[in-house]
Amino acid sequence: MKSKTIRRWSFIHTWTSLVCTLFLLMLALTGLPLIFHHEIDHLLGNEPELKQMAADTPRLNLEQLVTAAQAHRPGEAMQYLAWDEDDKNGVIAIMAATAGTEPNASHTFMLDARTGESVEMPSANGGLTMFLLRLHVDMFAGLPGKLLLAFMGLLFVLAIISGTVLYLPFMRRLKFATVRQDKSTRLRWLDLHNLIGVVTLTWALVVGVTGVISACADLIIAAWRSDSLSAMVEPYKNAPPLTLRAPATNLLTIAELAAPGMTPDFIAFPGTRFSSEHHYAVFMKGSTHLTSHLLTPVLIDASNLQVTAVGERPWYLDAMGMSQPLHFGDYGGMPMKILWAVLDVLSIIVLGSGVYLWWVRRKAGQP
Repeated sequence: MKSKTIRRWSFIHTWTSLVCTLFLLMLALTGLPLIFHHEIDHLLGNEPELKQMAADTPRLNLEQLVTAAQAHRPGEAMQYLAWDEDDKNGVIAIMAATAGTEPNASHTFMLDARTGESVEMPSANGGLTMFLLRLHVDMFAGLPGKLLLAFMGLLFVLAIISGTVLYLPFMRRLKFATVRQDKSTRLRWLDLHNLIGVVTLTWALVVGVTGVISACADLIIAAWRSDSLSAMVEPYKNAPPLTLRAPATNLLTIAELAAPGMTPDFIAFPGTRFSSEHHYAVFMKGSTHLTSHLLTPVLIDASNLQVTAVGERPWYLDAMGMSQPLHFGDYGGMPMKILWAVLDVLSIIVLGSGVYLWWVRRKAGQP
């Protein structure tokens, strides 16, 4: 590789790395405990616990659960109902001042599907893991914070690519994994920086790309609303406002008939950003570990409970659905979480050593 080309790639690698390093260190440090957020919430006692009851205890229907939720938070609008992955008797309710209230201003709690009793979920409304998640996702700055982190993620991907380009000629001079112990501290750290960087290369690209996609979630959802959802609710464009909502009692049965072989993940009530002013939207998921993150909306007229559309998933919605669990290592249970944590720690070393190498070189007056 010509020296001019090397200098160009070195410039790109140096400055893309430096600009995003502080943000990436924050993301790596907050992301480490978030990999184990379920375990941390359990340890801190923040996970809701339902009463022990006989296995054959009957469950309330959906409308009864809605009534129970509204009794718990009178005057608020029901936004979403979802099902807890760890306890089949747990139904997660999300309510807010209005159906269209933005997510960070909503309140999340759990309902016992057998009794309708409410159980608070501290970790969903505050606490350590929620603080870390907000810091990791948007730095408490909403959409501008997400877009800033998305830009930093793009710089990170560019830094990885440029670092790989620079490492290729370096490998021709030294054997792979060589750390020159007889050289200066700076050269030893350079070797370690390069070695750990190339070992974590694939993981770093995966986390970087999925992080950018996740950071753009609001834009992806907005695109879905203006494209797919708008097309599905076009017949209701000039319909009068919904005045009486039909009971939610049989929503799941209706949705399962419309999307056979799939199971419900959550219900969006009329007026929320995942539905329309005139529809329930029951989001159905596949039965395999992979397809369980790919959601298909079934739109049901909220006045007469007729299915009006079964949505096709656009590619960008699938990309978002697959990227979010992959970003935190949620696909492979505890072994994958441990692997993600180890690689996260290694990435922190790469970031820290990169700053150290730049500072030492700068003090020495080297270009």
